[in-house]
Amino acid sequence: MLLSFALIILLGFAMKGIFEKLKIPGLLGMLLAGILLGPHLLNLISPEIISVSADLREIAMIIILVRVGLTLDLKDLKKVGRPAILISFVPATLEIIAVTLLAPRLLHISTIDAAVLGAILGAV
Repeated sequence: MLLSFALIILLGFAMKGIFEKLKIPGLLGMLLAGILLGPHLLNLISPEIISVSADLREIAMIIILVRVGLTLDLKDLKKVGRPAILISFVPATLEIIAVTLLAPRLLHISTIDAAVLGAILGAV
C-alpha cells in the first residue's frame, strides 16, 4: 500500500511538472497520472488504496476548500459585492427552499431530511 501511495505521489508531481512546462494546468497532469495508474489502465495501485480512495478524496476536498477559504480577501469580496451574492447566494437559497418543500412529497422523506438534502444540494 505504501509503495502504491508513493507511486501516485511521485508520478503525480512529475506529470504536474511536465504539464506546467507545456503551459497546461498541472492539475490535469495529476489527473492523468491517476488515470494511468488506476484500475482502468495499468492497474498499478493496490486494492487497499482503492478501498480508502473515497476517504482520501474527502480529505483532499477539505484541504482544497480550506486553502481557497484562506485566500479570500474581504476587499476583493466587497469589489464584486452584489453580483456575487446574486449569482451564488440567491440560487442556493432557492434550491434549499425548493428541495425542502418538494422532497417530502416526491421522495417520501421527513422535512428535516429534505432540508439537509436541500442544504447539501445548495452547497454544490
